[in-house]
Amino acid sequence: MFVSASAVATLVAVSPANTYAAETHYPLTFENCGREITFTHAPERTVSIGQSSTEILYLLGLADKVVGTALWLGPVLEGYEEANAAVPRLADNDPSFESVVSTKPDVVTTQFQSQVGPEGVIATSEQFEELGIPVYTSPSDCLGKDNSVGGDGIRHTVFTIELIYREIAELARIFNVQDRGEKLIAELKTREDAAREKIASTNDKVSAVFWFSSPAEGTDPYVAGRNGAPGYIMSVLGIDNIIESNEEWPTVGWETIAKAAPTIIVAGEMERRRYPADDLEYKLRFLKSDPVTKLMPAVQANHIVVMDAQTMNPTIRTIDGIEALADAVESFGLGK
Repeated sequence: MFVSASAVATLVAVSPANTYAAETHYPLTFENCGREITFTHAPERTVSIGQSSTEILYLLGLADKVVGTALWLGPVLEGYEEANAAVPRLADNDPSFESVVSTKPDVVTTQFQSQVGPEGVIATSEQFEELGIPVYTSPSDCLGKDNSVGGDGIRHTVFTIELIYREIAELARIFNVQDRGEKLIAELKTREDAAREKIASTNDKVSAVFWFSSPAEGTDPYVAGRNGAPGYIMSVLGIDNIIESNEEWPTVGWETIAKAAPTIIVAGEMERRRYPADDLEYKLRFLKSDPVTKLMPAVQANHIVVMDAQTMNPTIRTIDGIEALADAVESFGLGK
C-alpha cells in the first residue's frame, strides 16, 4: 500500500494515534525528512543512533528488535536497564559506518541528521540505502529546522511535543504496533496536562536560562535558543526564555546572561564527558565562584535546577523536563 507524503503529514499532524490504528500493510512508503522511505516488512534488526530514538523503541516494546545503539548522554529510562543491557552499544558517541553495517540491520533510526544525514559524521542516508538499509530520522530534527549551517542547526519554527508524538506514531506504524503507540502518546499527553495545571500562573514574571554545556573551562556556555525543546518547556509553564536566538544551542557570554537576570538557571546533568562543563559539579562550582555568575540573583537565591540533559533535547523526555521545572517553580515559591 502506498501512502502519499502529504496524506501522512496531514493525518499525523491532526491525530497520530488515530491515524495508525489500522494494521500496517507492506510495502509501506512515506516521506521522512524530505526523503521517501520504504519498508517491505516490519523490521527485525534495528540499529538506533540516539538515546531518545532508542528509548522510544523500548517504550514501544521493541527492545528485542534492536541489535545496536549509540549516542548516549546518560542512563537509560528507569525500568529498562535490563533490556538495554542486552543490546550491544556500538559507541557512547558516534559509531563508525562499518560497525553499524556489521550488525546487518534492516533499518537504522537516527535522532540527529548530524549523525546520519546529508553531512552526517557517520554516513549519509544514501550510503545505507545503497546497501538496502532504510534510514528513519526523528522528525524533531528536520521539520522546521535547517541542519546545513553546521553545529546544532537553526530551528526556524518552534519545536512542539507533537513532533515526538509523530515519531512515536510513525515508528509504531513501521513496526506494526499501533496500539502500543496510541497508548504511549495518551500517557504522555496526560502527564503534560497535569504539569500545565500545576503551574497555572506565577506570582511575578519568571524567566530562565538553560545551560547545556561549554566548549572549554571558563568559556561562553551553550544555552538553549527560543525554538528548541527548552523553549517549549518554558512556554508550557509561562516562563520567559532570556535567550532570543533561533540557534538550537548558541554560545552566549555570561555577562550578557547576567544582565538579563534570569529568575532560574537550569543546569544540564549528563554522563557524557566530551567537554569539561558536561560535568554537573563543574557547572555548580562555576556558578558559585565566577565573579560574574556568583552575583546573579538566581545563584544567590539558589534557584538552580538540575535537569537531565536528555530533557533539553527534543526527545521522549521533554515531558520529564516540563514536570521537573514545574516542581522547581513550585518549590521556589514562584508559582501560585
